[in-house]
Amino acid sequence: MDDIDEVITPKVEKEEEFRPYFPEKPGQEGVLTKLGLKKKLIRVGEGWEVPEEGDEIMANYTARVLDGDQFATIKDEGKPFVAVIGQENVFQGCKEGLITMRRGEISIFTIPPVVSHGIQKFFPLVPHDATLEIEIELISWLKVVDVCGDGGVLKKILVKSEILEKAQKKDEVTVKYEVQLKDGGIVAKSPEEGVEFPVSEGHLCPAIAKTVITMRKGEKALVQVKPEYAFGTLGRSARDGFCAVPPNSDITISLQLIAYKILEYVTEDMNVVKKIITIGEGFLKPNSGTTAQIRYIGKLGDGKTIFERKGYGNEEPFEFKVDEEQVISGLDLAVATMKKGEFALVKVDPEYGFGTEEVKRELAVVPPNSNLYYEIEMVNFTKVKESWDMNPEEKIEYAGKRKEEGNTYFKAGNHKRASLRYDMAAKYVEFDSTFNEEQKKIGKFFKVTCNLNNAACKLKLKEYREAANLCTKVLKLESENVKALYRRAQAYTEIKDLDLAELDLSKALEIDRENGEAGQLLDKVKKLQALYDKKDSKMFSNMIGKLRTSEPIAS
Repeated sequence: MDDIDEVITPKVEKEEEFRPYFPEKPGQEGVLTKLGLKKKLIRVGEGWEVPEEGDEIMANYTARVLDGDQFATIKDEGKPFVAVIGQENVFQGCKEGLITMRRGEISIFTIPPVVSHGIQKFFPLVPHDATLEIEIELISWLKVVDVCGDGGVLKKILVKSEILEKAQKKDEVTVKYEVQLKDGGIVAKSPEEGVEFPVSEGHLCPAIAKTVITMRKGEKALVQVKPEYAFGTLGRSARDGFCAVPPNSDITISLQLIAYKILEYVTEDMNVVKKIITIGEGFLKPNSGTTAQIRYIGKLGDGKTIFERKGYGNEEPFEFKVDEEQVISGLDLAVATMKKGEFALVKVDPEYGFGTEEVKRELAVVPPNSNLYYEIEMVNFTKVKESWDMNPEEKIEYAGKRKEEGNTYFKAGNHKRASLRYDMAAKYVEFDSTFNEEQKKIGKFFKVTCNLNNAACKLKLKEYREAANLCTKVLKLESENVKALYRRAQAYTEIKDLDLAELDLSKALEIDRENGEAGQLLDKVKKLQALYDKKDSKMFSNMIGKLRTSEPIAS
């Protein structure tokens, strides 16, 4: 038999997963990286925090070739080594060691040639194949934050705050600062008590507002700023006894966040603004119909003249029901956003205050078109039950009351408040899984009538999409509801969905041939459609005409 060469596939050993070992006690040694960087702990540091890439460290060190001569030390110079982790003056092996160290720690790192590359740039006599041994004492480090992500604003944290929350763009902050040029010339300085400003509006230069939203109350920082975030290509003239800023100048800002107050825009048009001075308890806030107990002082736009004061001295807290028009709308809306124990300053523009009328209050006359300022303390409130806390009988009773309130507001021409009441009534009976058959019939009645009435409100308020959606809800319950078809057609007509409007009106007239309003609106829709068709036809003819008279395209 001929011999056959046997091909044997060599067995490949599965590479073991590398697991670094970090020494925890003096004298212990561990391997930190796959490439063989070792660390021997000599003295345990403080706390648990370690620096990260980008942080500025201050350290003492002594470096030698393993089993050879010392080639560098900083100890004899009496001045610690300062560098930013990740920059060129901290080579790779040293960087990977530093990010494992705690403040005050001393460790010896054994660094193989594969991770010591780059050291010859600073110490040319170190052999390229040498294993190094570096003893490092990490004295301290400063957290460095790249605020804008492009190196234009670098924040170096000098004093850390233990408070977790940061200032936000919507807040009003109080800061202290001093701004210097590279040559040390001071170009701006805040008063000793600091400067207060809304973050959204900024202050002095863009870097301050951008930096302050990365800070916590009590934090102090040194901020290095490039010209585009400072005073740009124009610079700034000398003022208030301080130096001028030349064009394209870097600046350094010593910045401290003393305090911040949360600003809340109560209305979308920003005409009722609340500044929270004392944060309230828990998460609950008043809902519509809540009985609130508050103390408040109302002042005119000068911030001094008090026109109203309630709940102070021997007076009991002022009590009123939220969203019942018992106070001006600005005060009503602001209180609806407050928690128990909250104290806030609220600015109210005239349209949410007393409007264009002169009004006599208990302590002063409020002139027409007055901005108002309120100091409000939420003492306590008793919420109306939410729907999920009510039994079926309570839900039906609540829906009935809200529907009647809605009717009253609608008759008075207050369509916005009427809409809110109808919406609440429908929502409280929306989920009827716990209702009996009779209760379901009543619940359906409220859902149909309240959504229809709300659609009428939305039409008055020119919120046509919302009106159409409410009618669609009704038609899911009653597909042949003529009022829902007619009101949806009204909404479709206003938003120029004429085909849909025509379909709804045609269906309404199939159900009720004598409905004159539907017939009149259908005629209007058809005329509008014909007008638009004519315009489209004319536009198309003009386009064709232009194409015919244009020069032929060369082949």
